[in-house]
Amino acid sequence: MKWWIRCVSILGILPLLTHSFQARYNGDQVLRLIPTDSGQVEFLKQLAEEERIDLWSPQFPEGIQPHGEVHARVPASALGTVKGELKERALQYNVLTQNIQDLLDSRIQSDDKQPINSRAHSYIKYHPMEEIYYWMEQMKENYKELVTQHQLGITYQKRPMYYLKISRKSDKPKKIIWMDCGIHAREWIAPAFCQWFVKEVLETYTADPKTDRFLQNIDFYILPVLNIDGYIYSWTTDRLWRKSMSPCENSTCFGTDLNRNFGAKWCSVGASRNCCSIIHCGSAPESEPETKAVADFLRSHLPDILCYLTIHSYGQLILTPYGYTNTTVSNHEEMMKVGEKAAVALEQKHGTKFKVGPSSWILYYSSGSSRDWAGDLGIEFSYTFELRDNGTYQFILPEDQIQATCEETMAAVTTIIEHIDDKHFRNSAPTIVALWSGLLTSCLLNMYFANLL
Repeated sequence: MKWWIRCVSILGILPLLTHSFQARYNGDQVLRLIPTDSGQVEFLKQLAEEERIDLWSPQFPEGIQPHGEVHARVPASALGTVKGELKERALQYNVLTQNIQDLLDSRIQSDDKQPINSRAHSYIKYHPMEEIYYWMEQMKENYKELVTQHQLGITYQKRPMYYLKISRKSDKPKKIIWMDCGIHAREWIAPAFCQWFVKEVLETYTADPKTDRFLQNIDFYILPVLNIDGYIYSWTTDRLWRKSMSPCENSTCFGTDLNRNFGAKWCSVGASRNCCSIIHCGSAPESEPETKAVADFLRSHLPDILCYLTIHSYGQLILTPYGYTNTTVSNHEEMMKVGEKAAVALEQKHGTKFKVGPSSWILYYSSGSSRDWAGDLGIEFSYTFELRDNGTYQFILPEDQIQATCEETMAAVTTIIEHIDDKHFRNSAPTIVALWSGLLTSCLLNMYFANLL
């Protein structure tokens, strides 16, 4: 057991009274706005650029379009003025969240003070990073025949980035499916799904023929939290923090949007060189240790990686490359077909509807995303999942929705894995059978006619 895990066990983890230190959002509201013409669009852009509103969807002013839905946080201090100006311009809006702080207070769990090693890991709760570290150790210990833990890299604040490898022993070469979660700190449902995915694979592989078949051919590599520094900051200081924690030169602001830091037309559209922006792209492609660690790993494991999956929230979308251009990947039609099939499987679970398509088509333009970079790298299937919801809770999805969200997402991800498995490992079997069948038939016919002669 790692020394820091041992220390955590001894201390029993101090009570998680983290809400006492959170940035406060008393009276702040989230509005849904729908501009109908260019004048209203320009007004909303101006509000965003003047930082009178905080854009949540889209995440940057250039993404605002006529008749497109806009979600924005409005500070309590600016509510009266902003709403008055919206009314003057006849700009339609409604309130999604009456008081963000009330929503935050109702979601933060601080009453569970047991040491993490004295209870079973709950998959229907959000967990701070120390509990996720401990859970990974437990998975490695409890499933030694399948699970190994590996260090991918080190974060800016010198924390280890661990991933779990789920691999069934085999004497033949195997392929890889990669999944990462938590690239944006405030999207807590994403790491929750990574944990759920690991649990489902490990608990079902002996009883579920489908999972057993997958593990004969595929190894799963799971990075539960990519942006560890930012995730911890969202638990201790600001629940709505998005970026990493690296400083910026000549700026009092800090942090990089790690999903704008990959080399997919880096910082060309839907990203900012301004360190104070939530879509700050960093100083260069892979300038951040977290993104470089992921990129180096993926490059070093080509061409064995068949699929790259990155899990986000919110919006209920399955995104394919690209975000920086209207051009699509060479296998776009296949990716759309598989994505739409996954969306159907997801909806069949709990009725949740997802859109499928390139980000530039159904969401907004953006550059530097890990999904697009993986597609450019040549990984055959590369998807971003934007999990629940559509705006009711935004980034503060209640814990009572974790299970349903994970169940439906698991159905969708399994559909994608099944397609990949069928394509690369099962479709070849009928070909071989057909070949031998043809040869056997030919031999029998030759023997028959030879006897006639």
